[in-house]
Amino acid sequence: MSEETNHDSFDSTRDNTQNTASNQNEDWNRPHTEENKKLIAGILAIVIGSLGIHKFILGYTQEGVLQIIITIVTCGLGGIIGLIEGIIYLTKSDEEFYQTYQVGKRGWF
Repeated sequence: MSEETNHDSFDSTRDNTQNTASNQNEDWNRPHTEENKKLIAGILAIVIGSLGIHKFILGYTQEGVLQIIITIVTCGLGGIIGLIEGIIYLTKSDEEFYQTYQVGKRGWF
């Protein structure tokens, strides 16, 4: 009887270990979609990047105001910065974008 109890205990422990391992495998592979603003920031940067709206979406108020000032001072040529940033945003992977611009708070390029 004690041998059966030990065998059942071993099976239970093995099952728990396998479940924990499979949960860990799934966690690292999940993108952070609940807060990822890549698509909206990238499209806004390409379409109306000269207004700096994409900066405000990402929470960069100072950079957004600076983008507007640059656009006004350069008579609209500062909008090229938004176009370039939009392309960069959209070419990054979701995880890389999230880590760089939302967690790391990198304000420019």
